[in-house]
Amino acid sequence: MSATFASPDDHTIPLHIIAADDMDAWRAEQSEDTLAWVNANGFAGHIGQTLLIPGPGGRPAMALAGFGTGAKRARGRFHLAAAAARLPKATYRITSGLPDDRAEREALGWLLSAYKFDRYIQAGEEGAALVTPAGIDANRITAIAAGETLTRDLINTPACDMGPAELEDAARDLAARHGATVSVVHGDDLLSENFPLIHTVGRASDRAPRLIDIRWGDAGPAITLVGKGVCFDTGGLNLKPGVSMGLMKKDMGGAANVLGLAHMIMATALNVRLRVLIPAVENAVSGNAFRPGDILPSRKGLSIEINNTDAEGRLVLADALTFAQEEDPDLIISMATLTGAARVAVGPDLAPYFCDDEGFADTLEMAALQTDDPVWRMPFHTPYESMIEPGIADLDNAPKGGFAGSITAALFLRRFVSTSTYAHFDVYGWNPADAPARPKGGTGQATRALLNLIRDKSIS
Repeated sequence: MSATFASPDDHTIPLHIIAADDMDAWRAEQSEDTLAWVNANGFAGHIGQTLLIPGPGGRPAMALAGFGTGAKRARGRFHLAAAAARLPKATYRITSGLPDDRAEREALGWLLSAYKFDRYIQAGEEGAALVTPAGIDANRITAIAAGETLTRDLINTPACDMGPAELEDAARDLAARHGATVSVVHGDDLLSENFPLIHTVGRASDRAPRLIDIRWGDAGPAITLVGKGVCFDTGGLNLKPGVSMGLMKKDMGGAANVLGLAHMIMATALNVRLRVLIPAVENAVSGNAFRPGDILPSRKGLSIEINNTDAEGRLVLADALTFAQEEDPDLIISMATLTGAARVAVGPDLAPYFCDDEGFADTLEMAALQTDDPVWRMPFHTPYESMIEPGIADLDNAPKGGFAGSITAALFLRRFVSTSTYAHFDVYGWNPADAPARPKGGTGQATRALLNLIRDKSIS
């Protein structure tokens, strides 16, 4: 399948989307031959059910796709994608049954169902294609699908082929596609340019750390996206056990998310001044690795006691957030695969976020509902500030006790943003099991909801 819409031709097959609770009304309008075929094949409108109905000469006269019941639809998303994955290879045109308020979401789900990470295996042939449904913005939907595809590809690529240099290459490719500019601070230049935390976390690897800085647009509100780009996380000297290290290729999922979102913003030509900052490092082990007990300086001047070298993501983000705040943008958004505590709190499907701005939260949560891109607001609980103050330094990167780990990490990051509206997303970036339009593997989270929010800001 292709992540683009098809052009109609003489062989395009009409596709009827039928909810299970609408089956009786649909059946009442059909011929005896059609009803006999539907009954013989047991089609009942369940989510994921499909059926081709033959016409004269054996060619398909139409196709049916089940849309389930309201109760079943409430338990999932991208219901048409479940049918798209089962339909035979052909080009389809939706003729009836697609609710207007779900048209864009279901069309996007169809495109996303085409995704397969095939960098290391032979690609299979494409499957069912869809003509652009009536009333939707095809350019916008394909831009969103392309942004999500970029995010998935970056996360799914193993660290042997997705280190800091390769992440920089991906950022440069994206910038070139949209006429954006890129500047990068590499290796020991991070020290002379005052990014001590990014350098410290990445210095133990033979793949040099760097700060990637993309700029695009010259009008509208200033939006800065900051993505954690830890391309592999061993845990450093606080070495992770093997079972915890297995998925650490996805520890650059925050960077992958902001790059995918950046593509969506640029491809849809939103009226914003966009900046993307990615501290790209590998948290490795060698003789010059930073140690538990070290006290490190930051770009902001705050000192940080290291109580766990496996809490490195907040360190590289701290310097990048300070750098972002120096230009006082209207909005700073950070995205990171930051804490296991967030997964314990809300599981892999929800994107937890922290923000003190009620207007931002209200707009985001409405956008999340409109885009089937679920989020969950978590508290910047100020009374926990004392938990990140160790006494011998300004901040502690890994408070002891194990309580409120996602909140204390978010509070740590908030110390590096002073005046801009700030939102932090502690994403997982991974689907642990296949779901319609969302195969097992890397995934974007909250990016579609944020795109709607940023679009609203660009026209307000």
